[in-house]
Amino acid sequence: MNHLWSPWRMEYIENHNKENGCIFCAAQSREDSAENLIAHRGKLAYVILNRYPYTSGHVMVVPFAHQPTIEELDPATRAEMMELTSLCMTVLRRVYNPQAFNMGANIGEAAGAGVKEHVHIHIVPRWRGDTNFMSALGGTRVLPELLEDTYQRIKNGFQEIK
Repeated sequence: MNHLWSPWRMEYIENHNKENGCIFCAAQSREDSAENLIAHRGKLAYVILNRYPYTSGHVMVVPFAHQPTIEELDPATRAEMMELTSLCMTVLRRVYNPQAFNMGANIGEAAGAGVKEHVHIHIVPRWRGDTNFMSALGGTRVLPELLEDTYQRIKNGFQEIK
């Protein structure tokens, strides 16, 4: 079943932040499940699926510490975030066999950060032709699987490499 993503979903993030605090802090305080989308926890950071992914397998590495920029994190947290980013790529290669990756962080509102108060790194698996007329012209993405299925596949991928 295909699922649609819409740029209007940014409204969820903006409203959720204003009403309920930081979505990343809220997620890390709950038990890991398909509801909070945390697929793996380290000591200082964790891996969470993007609720409105660009492609299947779009994950983020988030520090437990609530900081707006990478340079405000301690060196151990920054190091663990990079190790988790690398581990995400390993898991995603096994689970989805992507041809490439986009990886990066939008730090600050001017850079396009949807959650500007809690820094995070995006890891997006990519394939040739994964941008089609739906996303290019219609502002909508079509995903080949349910987010809950993506969560289970990635969570299992982390458990298999331990």
